[in-house]
Amino acid sequence: MPELTNIEAVTRTLQQEMARNPNIFITGEDVGRRGGVFRATKGLIEEFGDKRVVDSPLSELSIVAVGLGAALYGLRPVVEIQFADFIAPAFNQLVQEAARFRYRTNGDWTCPLLIRTPYGGGIGGGLYHSQSIEATYAHVPGLYVVAPSTPYDIVGMLRYALRVNDPVLFLEHKKTYRLIKGEVPDDDYMIPFVKADVKRVGSDVTVVAYGLMLHETLTAAQELLHEDINVEVIDPRTLHPLDQDTILSSVKKTGKALIVHEDNLTLGLGAEIAALIASEAFEFLDAPVMRVAGPDVPAMPYARTMQDYFMPNAEKIAAAIRKLNAY
Repeated sequence: MPELTNIEAVTRTLQQEMARNPNIFITGEDVGRRGGVFRATKGLIEEFGDKRVVDSPLSELSIVAVGLGAALYGLRPVVEIQFADFIAPAFNQLVQEAARFRYRTNGDWTCPLLIRTPYGGGIGGGLYHSQSIEATYAHVPGLYVVAPSTPYDIVGMLRYALRVNDPVLFLEHKKTYRLIKGEVPDDDYMIPFVKADVKRVGSDVTVVAYGLMLHETLTAAQELLHEDINVEVIDPRTLHPLDQDTILSSVKKTGKALIVHEDNLTLGLGAEIAALIASEAFEFLDAPVMRVAGPDVPAMPYARTMQDYFMPNAEKIAAAIRKLNAY
């Protein structure tokens, strides 16, 4: 099996899927000759031409609107928002229109629109290139929000996203693009949405984490083995809708739950998962549900020291697990 980085997994899957389905096209800022700011679409315009890999104006509203219209008329648009921070101008098209087409037409119309965007911090991007937007859009019925964190998961979920007939917000953590590598089978496997993955089996504490925080959590879990603390790590992969059964099954086994995300703490995805656990697994809990998340400041600071303060990491996660394990 070849070993790919996260960014290579994106590029290779887009190439394979465009070769498979001539209705797939890509549009976004700099996706053509430049291949995107992170090179996710590198080489695709040379292979498929400028009618299927289309550089857009600097207008996120228009990018999503073009994809929306194309999706409604039978094409398979892949629209790239250069940074997740820039998606706000397209909120109306995504939330008020794309996410509601199936509902408003009683199933007569579907909207197979795929929106890819890099999110998250840790690269010195400051206020406008580091945001985590998942909680805002995970609130929206009719919209899948997914955040695969490994090459294997990216390939399987990107393939699946290009076969789903509803809009998908596909979040790719930018710091993991070249940081994370993994083996990917050559076969055309797919990973259905709403299917979490147990990334590490354990017995003492359940930790739910995704994106870069998944990898920080796995590092913390490995370190805690030296302290005889055995951590189970759940990667939800699909953030909306959640795979409730996998999360609850793990918590019922361990009796203790920690949720980790780098988005702001208040009203983040961790709050919803904590509410789920409190509602459906309360009698199995041996300790309060805990969260590790970014602080409630408007956005990630520019200064490296302040960025490090903002970002959860393996050290902070390990400290929280120790506290929870000792409760």
